Amino acid sequence: MEDALVLAGLGALALPGLVLKAKRRLELSRGKHPSLTGHAKMSRRVAKLLPFYEYDETGFFNSDDAPAEVVARRREGFFRLAGTYQQRFAASAALTAEAQEAVSDLQFTSAYRVPFQYSRFLRQHLKGGAFLKASSGVTVTDLDGNVFYDLGGAYGVNVFGYDFYKECMALGSERVEALGPVLGAYHPLLAYNVKRLQAISGLDEVSFHMSGTEAVMQAVRLARYHTGRTHLVRFCGAYHGWWGEVQPGVGNPTAANQTYTLKDMHADALRVLRRRKDIACVLVNPLQALHPNASAPGDSSLVDSSRRAGFDRAAYSAWLRELRQVCDERGIVLIFDEVFVGFRLAAGGAQAYFGVQADMVTYGKTLGGGLPVGVVCGKRNLMKRYRDDRPADICFARGTFNSHPWVMGAMAEFLERIESPEVRALYDGLDTRWNARAACMNARFEEAGLPLRVANLSTIWTVTFTRPGRYNWMLQYYMRAEGLALSWVGSGRFIFSLNYTDANFAEVVERVVAAARQMDADGWWWSDGRLTDKAIRRRILKEMLVHRFLK
Repeated sequence: MEDALVLAGLGALALPGLVLKAKRRLELSRGKHPSLTGHAKMSRRVAKLLPFYEYDETGFFNSDDAPAEVVARRREGFFRLAGTYQQRFAASAALTAEAQEAVSDLQFTSAYRVPFQYSRFLRQHLKGGAFLKASSGVTVTDLDGNVFYDLGGAYGVNVFGYDFYKECMALGSERVEALGPVLGAYHPLLAYNVKRLQAISGLDEVSFHMSGTEAVMQAVRLARYHTGRTHLVRFCGAYHGWWGEVQPGVGNPTAANQTYTLKDMHADALRVLRRRKDIACVLVNPLQALHPNASAPGDSSLVDSSRRAGFDRAAYSAWLRELRQVCDERGIVLIFDEVFVGFRLAAGGAQAYFGVQADMVTYGKTLGGGLPVGVVCGKRNLMKRYRDDRPADICFARGTFNSHPWVMGAMAEFLERIESPEVRALYDGLDTRWNARAACMNARFEEAGLPLRVANLSTIWTVTFTRPGRYNWMLQYYMRAEGLALSWVGSGRFIFSLNYTDANFAEVVERVVAAARQMDADGWWWSDGRLTDKAIRRRILKEMLVHRFLK
C-alpha cells in the first residue's frame, strides 16, 4: 500500500512536467509547415521509398493522355529542337560529355534538370553544354561561338555585369602581386576591406572564409558558443548552404538533430521561439521572401503547374521586425544570410532594404569581386572565439585560404567601385525599374495568350505557369535555342545583373516570348480543360505505387 502511495505521489509530481513537455512538443509541431519541406524526418523517409522509373518514348510524349495529333506535334517539335542543338552546340556538348565521365557535379546537374521520369530520354537527344569561353556585358559565349543573354547570374555572383568583375579581378591582382600567395600574414588591403564592411553591415567585427557555406557555419557556431544553447532555427524551404545542420531533409545523409525548421512568416513560429530555451540562433535568407515555405524552385521538381511565387516587401519587412523583437526578448542571435542577396537589393544589403538590423550577417559570392569568399560580420560580443577567464574554452575556426591576398585585392576593388556614382545610379529606383520590367513581360505573355507569368524580388525572378501541364520544364530548352542562358535549375530562377539596359531587356522579352510561342505551337501546353494539377499529382502517385509494390 505504501509503495503504491509513493508511486502515485511520484506520478503526480511528474505529471505537470509531462504535460508541459507535451505542450512544447505540440507547439513545435504547429510551428512546422504542413508539407514535406517543413518536416525533414518525414521527407527523408518518403525519399527513400520513392521508386525510380522512367517513360519510354511513347510515355515521354504522352504522359498526359493528349490526342494523337498533339503527340505528333510534340514529337516533331522535339526532334526539330534536337537537330538545332546538334547543329549549334556540337563542341560544347562534346566537351561536356567527355568531362561528365569524371566530374560528379556534371553528372548530378545533368540528371536533375527535369523530372526524373523524363530525364534519360531527354539527355539522349537534347545535348547542350556546360562550358563557356567568354563573357561580356550581359552576355556569355559558348565553345561554338553562340552568344546568349545571361539569365543565370553565375549563381548570384554577377550583380553588376561581367566586365565589372573581370576588372576587379585584374586590377585587384595587380595591387597584391608583390605579396603573392602568402598565407597567414595579411595584405594591408584587408584593413581597408574590414572598415568598409563595418560601415556597410553596421556591425563591429569581421571574419573571412572561403565560401558562403563556411561563413554560415561559423556564424551558427559562434552563436552556439556565446549563448550556450544547442539548436538553430531555419525557415521552411530556405537554403543556407549544403552542410548538414541547415539541410536537414532530402540531400543530407544524416539527420540534423539540433535544427528546427519552422513556418516562415507565421505566428506559430514566433510562439516556438518565445517558449523554447534551447534556441541559439535564427537564420534568415531574405531570398525566401519570393517563395515563403517552399524550396528553391527548380525544373527538376516541376511536375505540374502548382509552382507559386510572389513578393510583398511591406509584409516581409513587418515579419522581420517581429522576428527581431522576439529574438531580443529571448536572447536569440538573429543571423541574416545575405550570401545570395547581399549588394543586390541595396547598397547596404537586405538589412538596409528591409530596415532591420541583424546580430550577425554573412556575405559571399559578389563581395569577392569575382573570386571565392565568405564573410561574417557580427557584434563584438558574438565574434570573440575565446573566453578571458577560461583559456581552454575556445571556439576554433580557421581556413587555409581565408584572407587570401588575391581575394582581398579583388574585394577592395569591388568595395571601392560600389561607392562610385555610376554604380550608385544603378540602385536609384531599382525596385520601380525591375517591377515595371516584370509587369512588361507579364503583359506580353497575356497579349500572346501564353500560360506564363513571372514573379520577382528585384532582379531575381521565377516563372510560374497558369495552365495545368506536365511539360513546363521543356521551356528551358526552347529558351536556350533562342539564345538565353539559364542556370541548371532552369526556369525556376532568372538572375539579371543590374547593368541590363532597357534595350537589353527588351531583347530578352522578345526571345522569351518567341521560345514560349514555339513551345506552345509544338503542343507541350495542350489542355482539354479537364486536366488539373491535382489529377497530375494523383497520376504520378499511382505510377509510383505501381512501381514500388507491383514491379
